[in-house]
Amino acid sequence: MQKRVAVVILNYNGRRWLEAFLPLVQERSPQADCWVIDNASSDGSLSWVQQHQPAVHCVALEKNYGFCEGYNRGIEALPKYYDFLVLLNSDACPAPDWLSPLLDFMDAHPQVAACQPKVMRYDPQAENPYTQEFEYAGAAGGFIDRYGYPFCRGRLFNTCEADHGQYDAPVPIAWASGACFCIRITDWQQAGGFDSLFFAHMEEIDLCLRLWAAGRTVYCVPASVVYHVGGGTLHKQSPRKTYLNFRNSLFLLYKHLPTPNKFWTIFLRLLADAPAACMLLLQTGDARHLWAVIRAHAAFYASRKKLKVSQSIVWQKITYPGSIVWNYFFQKKKRFQDLGWRLSLSEEQCSAPA
Repeated sequence: MQKRVAVVILNYNGRRWLEAFLPLVQERSPQADCWVIDNASSDGSLSWVQQHQPAVHCVALEKNYGFCEGYNRGIEALPKYYDFLVLLNSDACPAPDWLSPLLDFMDAHPQVAACQPKVMRYDPQAENPYTQEFEYAGAAGGFIDRYGYPFCRGRLFNTCEADHGQYDAPVPIAWASGACFCIRITDWQQAGGFDSLFFAHMEEIDLCLRLWAAGRTVYCVPASVVYHVGGGTLHKQSPRKTYLNFRNSLFLLYKHLPTPNKFWTIFLRLLADAPAACMLLLQTGDARHLWAVIRAHAAFYASRKKLKVSQSIVWQKITYPGSIVWNYFFQKKKRFQDLGWRLSLSEEQCSAPA
């Protein structure tokens, strides 16, 4: 019998994560077909999957297309009968019965295009790796401030909260975590998938902003839980990661800010990124991070004519109206709940979850 859900894992030289987590993904996802899209790995990932997990389907790409285009090409090769896609990082481990809450929520709320689970930190060095701490990449739902700085329920900058059930209610969010999110295949197709110019990092924010601009909504469903290692492909201290994060943040601003505010806000980001780059240099002692920020700005200006600009006013509706930098570093607000803010929707925009 054909299944209506495809759990899709993009892999690039992540054999150790596939060995650790793919058997659990397969075991804990009986409602879904599991797919591995391989970005021309050289570590024997595909041969291991074919030998040890023969029920898992594979798509072999001829080169490393990065996160965005890798997913775009791999999903295009999937059969056309799926209703939902669940994009899952190779270094993510789902909790038992993780899919049912996501699918039940999507079935009950047809106006919701995408949703994410609660993303918790997986510590492979600990005796019990399943921690009670939110993970950086998504926590309990993503947001973004007026200057393009992303943050989450449960994570502001590098401060990740312990989970005490404070964010267990399903809520609308600005963006769903690329570590794991569920999306209707129709919304994926109508949005055109990821913007390949991003290559990797913040592409899920861009996708979700385009979903909002199309009149759809995005939610976090904390009844579903996934544990995420983080940095499984590109370490968080990598200058390459610094470059992509700073460049892609500028891409987001240019694509989605309304025209009257666009260039002034980008100018303010330039001023803010200068001390941020110096802070990275002090923290890491690696001058490559400083150079990565400089290169990121140069790459943005070189690429901006290729970016497809949104004509929607969605930015003002779903972004945090303040500065998360000011709140965190100067007002010492280290927790999401300290902000005293949440994304609110009218009945016309989205009916309240059950």
